[in-house]
Amino acid sequence: MLKKPNWIILSLGGSIVVPDKIDPHTKIFGVGIDRNFLKKFQRFILKWVKKGKRFIIFVGGGKTARHYQKEAKKLRIFNQKSLDWIGIYATFLNASLISALFQNKTYPKIIQDPTKKIITNKKIIVAGGWKPGWSTDYDAVKIAKVYHTNTIINLSDIDYVYDKDPDKFKDAKPLKRISFLEFFKIGGRKWKAGLNLPFDPIASKLAQKYNFLVIILKGTDLKNLDNLFQGKNFKGTIIQN
Repeated sequence: MLKKPNWIILSLGGSIVVPDKIDPHTKIFGVGIDRNFLKKFQRFILKWVKKGKRFIIFVGGGKTARHYQKEAKKLRIFNQKSLDWIGIYATFLNASLISALFQNKTYPKIIQDPTKKIITNKKIIVAGGWKPGWSTDYDAVKIAKVYHTNTIINLSDIDYVYDKDPDKFKDAKPLKRISFLEFFKIGGRKWKAGLNLPFDPIASKLAQKYNFLVIILKGTDLKNLDNLFQGKNFKGTIIQN
């Protein structure tokens, strides 16, 4: 499924980097960086770099972005462009952390413009958001076009796309392979700042236009991701025309 000469495009959910946590001592709900996952993710990526793979990793704003956007609204900041910029800067913060994980193995700058090809001998490129109204999922699709790669792997906090919200409906069914049209029926076609979907609908429309493949799987299950890279059976949802 993954062609050897191509870059592997990963859209890493910010909610995996900075998940919701409950302090075991105070029982206070908040957000915290998942150091345990990041150490494993670092080893995993470097293992595949040694095998000759190259990665472009887009990092979302996740819970960090949504926390700031929520507080902004409490301060009566409702301008959509302003809320988007808050989210974009959250992606820079998360992306800077991911980039630092790989030190001299990564391209030294956080990529902002996904329409420009980077000429580098580095094996890892890390990117954040770019423009208001565009998610990092959308940016990942844009850069996939530039690098002639037709697959975007979305590392989410869910193992599959479901036919309805599994947190609300116990009878929600996992979907292993669906069309973009079916995906739109589940999540809609519109984007707004702080949207919490496994893959942005605007990005999905662009991927549909380009006839790309989007794979959604649980990002913290690195064994499962390893299976995907090896061409083995894996848990996840494939979205395609």
